[in-house]
Amino acid sequence: MTSPRRVPIFDGHNDVLLRLYRRGGTDAARAFLEGEAKGQLDLPMARQGGFAGGLFAIFVPSSDGAIGLSGETPARNGGGAPSAPALELTPAQKAVFSMVSLLLRIERESQGRVRVCRNVDDIQQGLEDGVLAPVLHIEGAEAIDPNFELLDVLYEAGLRSLGPVWSRSNAFGHGVPFRCPSSPDTGPGLTDLGKELIGACNRLKILIDLSHLNERGFWDVAAISNAPLVATHSNAHALSPHSRNLTDKQLAAIRETGGMVGVNFATSFLRPDGRQDADTPTELVIEHLEHMLEHVGEDGVGFGSDFDGARIPAGIGTAAGLQNLVEVMRTRGYGEPLIEKLCFRNWLRVLGRTWGSAHTP
Repeated sequence: MTSPRRVPIFDGHNDVLLRLYRRGGTDAARAFLEGEAKGQLDLPMARQGGFAGGLFAIFVPSSDGAIGLSGETPARNGGGAPSAPALELTPAQKAVFSMVSLLLRIERESQGRVRVCRNVDDIQQGLEDGVLAPVLHIEGAEAIDPNFELLDVLYEAGLRSLGPVWSRSNAFGHGVPFRCPSSPDTGPGLTDLGKELIGACNRLKILIDLSHLNERGFWDVAAISNAPLVATHSNAHALSPHSRNLTDKQLAAIRETGGMVGVNFATSFLRPDGRQDADTPTELVIEHLEHMLEHVGEDGVGFGSDFDGARIPAGIGTAAGLQNLVEVMRTRGYGEPLIEKLCFRNWLRVLGRTWGSAHTP
C-alpha cells in the first residue's frame, strides 16, 4: 500500500527568526539548518512535514519583556493583556538588522538548501527544487523611519511583506489587544503616517498584513490600498470571539478584493474560550478553515501557522506534523485540487497579484 502523497505547504507566518535571535550565539543559523530539537520550526522539521516556505516574520520584542507573542500571553475571558510599551526607533532597527542578517546567514550557510525569495517565480522554483523558500516579513513597523528610507533598504534586502503594527500602538496605528471575548473594534485606526506607509507599500508592491490591526485600522487599509487585502495569520471571530480574529464583514471585504486569510494554529484564536491549551483538537483548525471557505471562497484561504510564536494543537505540534493536517482534510473529503490550493497555490496566487512578476519598482 502506497503512502499518501505529501503536499508542500507554503505558510503565511512564523516567528522562528525571533526564537533564534533570542537564543543568540554565532551558531544560530546552524541550529536552524541542522536542528536541535527546540522550537516548532527548523529545516529538518520543515522537510519532514512538507513545510516548503513561507513568510518569515521579524518581530521586535518589547524591551521590558512584559508581553510575548500572539499565542503566548493573551488575556482571556474579558481580561485585558498589559499594554506593551512603545519601542524607540534605534533599538528597533538594531533588532531588525540582526534578524535580517540571521535569515541571510541561514541562506548563505545552507549549501543551497534555503533560498530567500523575492518574487513568485523564486518560490515556484524553490517548490520544484525542494529548496526551503522563505520570504522576509516584518510584524510591526517600529523600525521604519518617518521618511521610509529604511523601507527602501529593506526592500532591496528582500522585504516583501509588512504588518504596520503588532498588538501595540506605534507611529503608524493601533494594534488589536489580546482579549477574549472581545470585538476587534478596540480603538482608533491608522495615523496619518500610517496611511502614508500604506501608500509606500503599494508603490513598492510590498504585501500589507492586516492580522494585528484593529478593526478601524483594517477599514483604513481597505479604503486606501490598491492591493488585495491579506491577513496572514488570523481566524474567524464567529467561531472564537477573540479580538485578534476577523468578523464576517471583514472576511467579505477580503473576498471582494481577491485577498487571502491564513488560518492561524494558535489555540488561543481557535478555541471559543480563548485558552492556551495544546490539548485542542486539530479539527478546530479545519472548522475555521471551513468558515473561511464559506465566507472568503476556496481561492482565498491558506495557512498562517504562527510556528514558534504560539501554543499549537498537539495533533500538529511542530512543522514536522503538518501532513497530519493534510490527512484531516482528506478524511473530511477534500479533493486533492482543493488541498493544493489551501496548502500553497492560493498563497502563490495572492503574492503574484500583490507583487506582480519579477520586477524592480
